[in-house]
Amino acid sequence: MGKQYVQGGMELVGLFNLGSLILGLVAWILPIINLLRYQKHENKNWFILSIVSVTACAFSLSLQIFYNYHLVKIEDWAALMDTTGGVVMATIVLLFSTVILNAVTLMVYRNRMV
Repeated sequence: MGKQYVQGGMELVGLFNLGSLILGLVAWILPIINLLRYQKHENKNWFILSIVSVTACAFSLSLQIFYNYHLVKIEDWAALMDTTGGVVMATIVLLFSTVILNAVTLMVYRNRMV
C-alpha cells in the first residue's frame, strides 16, 4: 500500500471529492447568476464570472483526476472499479452543462453589447 496523506487524523485526499463537488456547484451557479442579473443592466463583470465558472469546472475535474490517481497509488482497485462509471457520468454532466450555461450567457450578453 502507498503512503496515506493524513493531517490531524483526517485524510486530506478525502477532501478532493468535497472540493470537486463545491467547485462543480460554483461552475453552475455563476452563469445562472449572470443570467438572472441580465435584466438589471448593472452586470458589467459577466465575462469574468464566466471565466471563473469555466475555471471552477476545470479544477473540479482535476480534483477527481487527483483522487483517482490516489486510488491507483494505494492500489485500491475495488474503489476504482466501483466509482469510475459514476465519475465519468458526473464529468460529462458537469462539463456539458457548464459549457452550455456559459454559451447561453455569452449569447445573451453579446446581443446586449451589439
